[in-house]
Amino acid sequence: MKKKLADAAFVYVIAGLAAGVFYREFTKFQGFSGRTALGLVHPHLLLLGAGVMLLLIALEPALLLIGEERSLKRSLLFYHCGLGLTAALLLIRGVFQVLGSPLSRGLDASISGIAGIGHILLAIGLCRLLLMIRRRAAETVRA
Repeated sequence: MKKKLADAAFVYVIAGLAAGVFYREFTKFQGFSGRTALGLVHPHLLLLGAGVMLLLIALEPALLLIGEERSLKRSLLFYHCGLGLTAALLLIRGVFQVLGSPLSRGLDASISGIAGIGHILLAIGLCRLLLMIRRRAAETVRA
């Protein structure tokens, strides 16, 4: 499981760095200097992606998460899907903002709705992970 977590952290770091370079170069090329959702993709992927995976790697030996591998896999599925959706929709909204393209009411609502689903999935995954960590921590204190 540690290798899968490390692989996920590596993918998030690469994606986060690529998002940061894209943000910087795309806004510079377009002559855009305002705030945009595009600037949020980089920290979301680095902190919520790589940071959480590295934290789980660090906690795994102490909390024996491997004993809950099935539950961990389910939690991570929610988490990865939620973070992927959230980052993708931030990227889409940010590109429209930088280009100055007005969004139709329907498209704006769709982007917000799908991003909301991403946040919900992310929250479910994070809550499941935290509950699992809490349960395992309580078990190790009793032992």
